[in-house]
Amino acid sequence: MHRSLNRTARRLEPLAAVPRSRHPLPDSSDRTQLSWSSPPAATPPRRQQPLDAPNSSVLPRSTPRHYDDYLNLLRSFVSRKALEPGKQLHARLLLSGLGYNTILATKLVDLYCLCDHVTLAHKLFDRIPKSNLFLWNVLIRAYAWNGPHEVAISLYYQMLDCGLAPDNFTFPFVLKACSALSALEAGRGIHELVVSTGWETDVFVGAALIDMYAKCGCVDRARELFDRIPNRDVVLWNSMIAAYARNGHPSEALLLCRDMVARGFTPTLATLVTVISASADAAALPRGREIHGLSWRRGFDSQDKVKTALVDMYAKSGWVKVARVLFEQLAEKRIVSWNSMICGYGMHGHAAEALALFDRMREEDQVLPDHITFVGLLSACNHGGLVDEGRSFFDSMLSDYRIPPAVQHYTCMIDLLGHSGRLAEAYKLIQDMTMAADSGVWGALLNACKIHRNVELGELALQKLIELEPDDAGNYVLLSNIYAQAGKWQEAAEVRKLMTDRGLKKSIACSWIEVKNQVHAFLVGDLSHPSSGEIYAELERLEGLMAEAGYEPDTMPVFHDVGDDEKRNMVRSHSERLAIAFGLISTPPGTTLLVTKNLRVCEDCHTPSSSFRRSLAEKS
Repeated sequence: MHRSLNRTARRLEPLAAVPRSRHPLPDSSDRTQLSWSSPPAATPPRRQQPLDAPNSSVLPRSTPRHYDDYLNLLRSFVSRKALEPGKQLHARLLLSGLGYNTILATKLVDLYCLCDHVTLAHKLFDRIPKSNLFLWNVLIRAYAWNGPHEVAISLYYQMLDCGLAPDNFTFPFVLKACSALSALEAGRGIHELVVSTGWETDVFVGAALIDMYAKCGCVDRARELFDRIPNRDVVLWNSMIAAYARNGHPSEALLLCRDMVARGFTPTLATLVTVISASADAAALPRGREIHGLSWRRGFDSQDKVKTALVDMYAKSGWVKVARVLFEQLAEKRIVSWNSMICGYGMHGHAAEALALFDRMREEDQVLPDHITFVGLLSACNHGGLVDEGRSFFDSMLSDYRIPPAVQHYTCMIDLLGHSGRLAEAYKLIQDMTMAADSGVWGALLNACKIHRNVELGELALQKLIELEPDDAGNYVLLSNIYAQAGKWQEAAEVRKLMTDRGLKKSIACSWIEVKNQVHAFLVGDLSHPSSGEIYAELERLEGLMAEAGYEPDTMPVFHDVGDDEKRNMVRSHSERLAIAFGLISTPPGTTLLVTKNLRVCEDCHTPSSSFRRSLAEKS
């Protein structure tokens, strides 16, 4: 017995350092949430435990009729999740001497687990024989769903020590617990047993393994498993698509969804929500619009989950009017929907609309904001230059809503104060933070120092950034630019030399635009595109229109010791301008252009982007 417990303890050692986090459960399409009423449809029926047959060696011979009545009642209570009648029957069973009968007690354990009374279930579990696998599966499932997840894994190891072999119900439940804890080593150990018992190609077990590896960040391992399962169902496809989307591979998620449809599988609600979100993350609006059409054709247009995902996608992509129409069509506006709309307005410079929507959310719909709501509000204030309003929102988080500001909120406030020139106030806010400032906070301050040419504070911010991100070349580039703005060319050259000595290279600015289902990418001064001549001719035409409207190029973002004419030529060939010009010559008048850039848009290019639109509108 002691040796058995020691083996269990050794298996649990890797879990000692795992934080007791509670991850959200997957939606109802997740096959790891299995019904106990029938075996998986995609796998051959397995030998069932004879739970519903009386055991003559356990039951008193005088009560077969009562036993059948009790068993039928318990089946009914389990199906209806009738907790209180179940407790009353449990008391009756104890008085009649059947309280610890394995079959009846197993039904009670199942009932208590389904009714979220896991403590009661575990107490009863400890008092009865544990020779059938169903009993262990019921309790492991309860802890895997509701936590503590460590207990689910502990029970799994105890079950092995009792000599029971896990099946295709056990593995998905215990792997779900590993996913919630990001317990990769424990998951790998379970995977080894899955392989040795022949369950790896089962769609239920495969989906659970894919989910476990994905939540532990091992998306390539998840794909290897996916490719090894010959008979895939839609849930398995959904698991792999979600694995890509969850781990920052939205383009791969979209490609896999296309492959899934091409192979004859019908997308489910879960599929559509996942790939719509992936379209938003990949800035792939044309793909997202195709999926929007697919959801409409498949009859999902009335589903609020799909509409909420579409609101988020269109809002992130700048189509805030379309997002607002879909938002107003929602039958129930939950906080995630409000946040998508407020954040979309905020990130695209519609500060007034974001603040008005927040007022409506509080006053008319009486929805309480959360921490994401305030990220959107502070972003809106930042883009709108609303310093006082931003400060008011920041202060109200704790005073009015008891939401402690997180590092994201501090970053927004530093950015807001920095852009408005309140660098001393921004630095004091960093000093007063209740947590350690991260690279986002110091990066926001450094960027503000570049805008307002504050060399001294910029040097301090860079020192902090080097401590946090010693290999990020962008931080050195920012300080070099600050020196260049101040005319300190020698110091700028020294920073560039330091980058070279440390083997750091600046990320090359790149902008891309999708036209007719083809992505076109541009670098600064790019001449490689087949339509290069037409692109630069269009740029000259637009610059003439803007000059007539009073536009003067701002050469401040050019941090090279060259003449003004050469600086103007450098600015006019920035990658985002080339992408816009190509979009204009390649699409009909009135087409909305979506240009994506891997770096921050420079100050001078931000102004022409709006000027292009105004000039074209005046000439049309």
